[in-house]
Amino acid sequence: PMDCFHYPLDTETLLRKKRKLRRELLAQNPHPLHKKIAILGGSTTNEVADQLGLFLLQYGIEAEFYQSEYAQYWQDAMFGTPELDDFHPDVIYIHTNWRNLTALPTTADSEADIDAMLDAQYAHFETMWQALEQKFACPVIQNNFDRPNYRLMGNRDIWDPHGRSNFISRLNQKFYAYAASHEHFYINDIDYLSADYGLTAWGDAFFWHMYKYAMCLDAIPSLANSVANIIKSLYGRNKKALVLDLDNTLWGGIVGDDGVDGLAIGPEVPEGQVYAEFQSYCKALKSIGVILAVDSKNDEANALAGLNHPDGVLRPDDFVAIKANWEPKDLNLKAIASELNLGADSFVFADDNPAERAIVAAQVPGVAVPALDGAENYIKTLDHGGYFEVTALSKEDLKKTELYHQNAERAKAQAAFTDYGQYLDSLEMTATVKGFEPLYIQRIAQLTNKSNQFNLTTLRCSEDDIRAMAENAAYISLCGKLVDKFGDNGIVTVTAGEQEGETLQGGALHIRLWLMSCRVLKRGMEDAMMDTLVAEAAARGIKTIVGYYYPTAKNAMVREFYAQFGFAKTAEDADGNTTWTLDAAAYAPKHPHMKIER
Repeated sequence: PMDCFHYPLDTETLLRKKRKLRRELLAQNPHPLHKKIAILGGSTTNEVADQLGLFLLQYGIEAEFYQSEYAQYWQDAMFGTPELDDFHPDVIYIHTNWRNLTALPTTADSEADIDAMLDAQYAHFETMWQALEQKFACPVIQNNFDRPNYRLMGNRDIWDPHGRSNFISRLNQKFYAYAASHEHFYINDIDYLSADYGLTAWGDAFFWHMYKYAMCLDAIPSLANSVANIIKSLYGRNKKALVLDLDNTLWGGIVGDDGVDGLAIGPEVPEGQVYAEFQSYCKALKSIGVILAVDSKNDEANALAGLNHPDGVLRPDDFVAIKANWEPKDLNLKAIASELNLGADSFVFADDNPAERAIVAAQVPGVAVPALDGAENYIKTLDHGGYFEVTALSKEDLKKTELYHQNAERAKAQAAFTDYGQYLDSLEMTATVKGFEPLYIQRIAQLTNKSNQFNLTTLRCSEDDIRAMAENAAYISLCGKLVDKFGDNGIVTVTAGEQEGETLQGGALHIRLWLMSCRVLKRGMEDAMMDTLVAEAAARGIKTIVGYYYPTAKNAMVREFYAQFGFAKTAEDADGNTTWTLDAAAYAPKHPHMKIER
């Protein structure tokens, strides 16, 4: 029943059965993330809120909405309302379109007049963005402008300064410059959405004049999907890995039957060009931090031969795991998830065979299984699915595949040792534990939004939240970096404790944040962080450290985390939330198998 959310969207079901879909989604995910979203609209927004709520629920986020009165977006932002002020939004979405512009050029205007008009229209929006940033300090999503539904001057409209198309294009560029220079500000690209949908249908004037909808009714789910993709990316709900079949997915033909020479890939035949372009797209996904894996019914030797085809774009090294065997694909996918320490809901499974897709979808809940129909549509299907929406890119994202390859080397090294301590010594690890330095703010905030399994308090933080902790003298804020002989893992763990009481001596330290990337599990990094945190607390004369565990669907692995460090459980409620207390003076340092630099 949830196929309506996959590209191409089933807008009829989404619009007509939204209440039923909402009930089903809530039943599937009884513990969603709760977020408050303010929609400041230049047009009617009721259906936008309904559809956005559905798409977010599908990503495990239950939204509560504030909607401005019709076309009151600017007044609400600039002057506030008691309702909006009390709402305290987590995200603000400004839903405007070209009809909300108060001036557009005509052939009677001079170029200087048009430049002044452009500056005035831009200032109207920038003033609003800055007011919202000052008041709410939360992410703001702003529509760019779609094209008007006619061109007075025909093709000249796009390049002549008097053309409305030209004016709107220039205004969009000013929006993009603002987005590039301001964190927590994101563009929802309705210029692209309208072109993809079909501008004539999107801008059907009937829906504006009759209902004051900014686009036709059937296009609203596409808009909502786009905004939801930005929001779910902000809250760490992106997919992380693309798992690919081989035969008739990455190349045309069956390598075991047709041989490498008989595969359609590369420039010689049109079909081969289609598959080469798809391989290029998959390779490009690596540059935004997506990891690739293979799950194929094949002999491994044949699979590797196909991946080394001279006209292919992807090579065996581009994949963090290659499962080419005759096992059921759902078991292979679970094995890949286990090896990479990722939840099943981190994966997209791409396979041309509908039977294989159905089995994986049924047996591995949480995996996205888009319907691949026709190799010429593979890129569009994955791209429009929005699985890998980019709201931030860190250095770690850019070298994800390399990091996972290094982990595979570590696993091989572990197999050669019978004593785990000796294995850890052999890694020649150095941990660097330091405060929240400006250089690492982006990565720390990203980790708080992406880490789900090893995450004790599930606190999600913006970069401003992290900066506030770094600057607050009542906090002990630490991040940990781990380097070993196979490579640099980057910043992999974060903890922050808040000292209670007026003075910065004595009292208790409350651990508000503790999380770690699963790719460094069981390496002793948590020991290095706890040793450092307790030492820092002792230096401040703190007698008691209090830890908290808040259970989610994913973090059961750290339920007893504090027990292993000598904390005593002092409270537990009906929801499984626990409180743990440590006498700092009685703490026995762990001294993990690594050099620790502080």
